[in-house]
Amino acid sequence: MMRYAITKNAVILGLFAIGTAATLAITNEATLDQVRCNKQQALMTSLNQVMPHHQHDNDLLADRITVNDPLLGRSEQHLYRARLNGENSGAVLEANAPDGYGGAIALIVGVDTQGQVQGVRVVPPHNETPGLGDSIETKKSDWILGFNGHSLGNPEAAGWAVKKDGGEFDSFTGATITPRAVVGAVHRALQYFSANQNHVFSAPADTTPVETCDE
Repeated sequence: MMRYAITKNAVILGLFAIGTAATLAITNEATLDQVRCNKQQALMTSLNQVMPHHQHDNDLLADRITVNDPLLGRSEQHLYRARLNGENSGAVLEANAPDGYGGAIALIVGVDTQGQVQGVRVVPPHNETPGLGDSIETKKSDWILGFNGHSLGNPEAAGWAVKKDGGEFDSFTGATITPRAVVGAVHRALQYFSANQNHVFSAPADTTPVETCDE
């Protein structure tokens, strides 16, 4: 009788464990899908902020290429081409600042065909210090808007640094590493675009389908 009870309890516990594992797996998959969806929606919002609608009439997500260049970071980055009435009007470059205070900082940099910055945004998440380094976010401060209108020659190379390093860009009170990393990444992105603009606009678009979120 005791052996039967032990076997029964073991079976019940086993079934319970299987059910729990299955539930966790389903929940985890649903969570991953939501995370991917949130990230995609955040990207779409940021793309429209750094490359406004009046500057393009094409689908930025569909007209993209993938490149691997150290000026943009240590891994593959996407570039989104903007076109207006069939003519090239600009591009949005993914860039990575590997030397942030809390680790790498992902950015997108919008430029027109003259290489002038249309906008820069941080792509979340990042690990910069709350109350200090997170001032790179537009919801915390307007610091990152200070790149608008600048280009590779405006300022000259020496000016592409924070003021503490002799450059023209402000840093944050008590935090220099984060803005220094972002300024450097934006400068390198402009260098890449200047050297590779022909390839950026002539390369075949990626054919990998873009993940979309169902309403």
